[in-house]
Amino acid sequence: MADTDPAAARFWLMQLLRLSGAVLVMIGAAIMAEAIDLPFAIGLLLVLLGLAEFFVVPRLLARRWRTPKE
Repeated sequence: MADTDPAAARFWLMQLLRLSGAVLVMIGAAIMAEAIDLPFAIGLLLVLLGLAEFFVVPRLLARRWRTPKE
């Protein structure tokens, strides 16, 4: 069995995190627009968490996975 490229695996993990963040934002927006019957605060929380997952988490992972300077 051939080894997979760790950079490719990390790339796809970051893309999945971005996708799940976008889904959280859409669900939160639907809650805030009262298309889903849940409290407004839950929708706002999901939007904020989704935005953080979309923008912040991939950058943190990229920084963590960066090759150290010699």
